[in-house]
Amino acid sequence: MRVLLDTHIYIWRVSRDRRLSAYFRDAIDDAKQVYISAASIWELSIKSARGKLEPDGERAIDELQSQPFIVLPVELKHAKAVRNMPHLHRDPFDRVLVAQALTEDLKLLTADRELREYVRQVVPA
Repeated sequence: MRVLLDTHIYIWRVSRDRRLSAYFRDAIDDAKQVYISAASIWELSIKSARGKLEPDGERAIDELQSQPFIVLPVELKHAKAVRNMPHLHRDPFDRVLVAQALTEDLKLLTADRELREYVRQVVPA
């Protein structure tokens, strides 16, 4: 299985937060490939610039290069895929993650119930 981490799952993994369930830990550990979207880092950077990012989020940005995850760039095909998605979720960064998961045939690991409404590619909590 190839997985894409939602932003909060990535932060929880890097910070060893107890909110990361054993299910998610196992899914990440057992995955053939683990991706983090450039959109997630972009989202964290915007929050950081506004002074609205917790220390764990700051660490997640700073430690990305030392993590064993593959950075998934946002490409034109991902942006186009957003256009065809139903409007079940308003957050543009989350919509990009769903589009990337669909386009790249990745399982999106998220605890966000609204995102799970999109597709079967989203792995439930």
